[in-house]
Amino acid sequence: MLVTGLVACAWLTLWLWSASPYARYLNHGGWAEGALAALCRAFPQGEWFVPAALYAGGWVLMIAAMMLPTTLPILEMFRRITAGRVDQNHLLRLVVIGYLAAWTGFGLLAHIVDGALLGFAAKFAWIDFNGWAVGAFVLGIAGIFQFSALKYRCLEKCHTPFGFIVERWRGTAPGREALRLGFDHGVFCIGCCWALMLLMFVVGTGSIGWMLALAAVMAAEKNLRSGKRLRTPLGVGLIVCAGIVVLLHMPVV
Repeated sequence: MLVTGLVACAWLTLWLWSASPYARYLNHGGWAEGALAALCRAFPQGEWFVPAALYAGGWVLMIAAMMLPTTLPILEMFRRITAGRVDQNHLLRLVVIGYLAAWTGFGLLAHIVDGALLGFAAKFAWIDFNGWAVGAFVLGIAGIFQFSALKYRCLEKCHTPFGFIVERWRGTAPGREALRLGFDHGVFCIGCCWALMLLMFVVGTGSIGWMLALAAVMAAEKNLRSGKRLRTPLGVGLIVCAGIVVLLHMPVV
C-alpha cells in the first residue's frame, strides 16, 4: 500500500505539473523565467540552487512514478522476511528512501552533464543547430547498451530478490541495513536502466506518454522472466532510430 500510494501520488503530481503553466520547469528549461526569477535572486547562489532543487524534485517524482513499480518484487520479499517486526513499515520506508537516494544522485549528475551540453550549445553555434546529433548519440548508446554484459549482470540482481536481500540483511542494525539495501538495489537498477532513462532527455523529461512507455519497458525487463527477450528487439530498434535521426538530418547532395 505504501509504494502503491507513492506511485499514484507521483503520477498524479507529474500529470498536474505537466498540464500547468509551469510545465517548462519540469522539462528543466528556462529555470529563471517568470515568477521564479525573484526566488532565484532571493537566495545566496540562488541562480543554481533553486533550479537544482526544482530539478531534483521533478526527478524524484519521475523516479517514484517510473521506477518504484519495478521494485515491488524486492519490497514484497523484504516485507515477508521482516513479517512480525514492529518496525516493519519504518524499515520499508527506509528501503524506499535508499532506493530514491541512489536515483537522485544519478539524476543530478545527468542534469549537470545536460546543463554543460546546453552551455556548450550557447557558445558554439554548431551544437545549437545540430542538437539532433546528441539525441542520435544517446539513442545509439542506449541501443548498444542493451547488448552489454553489465546490463544483464545488474538485471540478475533484480531477478533474484531473495538472494539480494539475504546478502545484505542481518537484522543487527536494521535501520542502516534497510537503507543500504534500498541504496544498493538502486545502484544495480541504475546499472541496468541508466541508458533507457537518459532517453528522457531526448524525448522530453516532462512527457507523461514517454514516461509510461519507458516505465513499462523497464518493469518488463526487471520483473518478468521473459524480460530478457526484449534485449534484441529493443536494442536493434533504438539503434535503427538513431540511424533514422542521422539520415533525416544529413545534407541532401
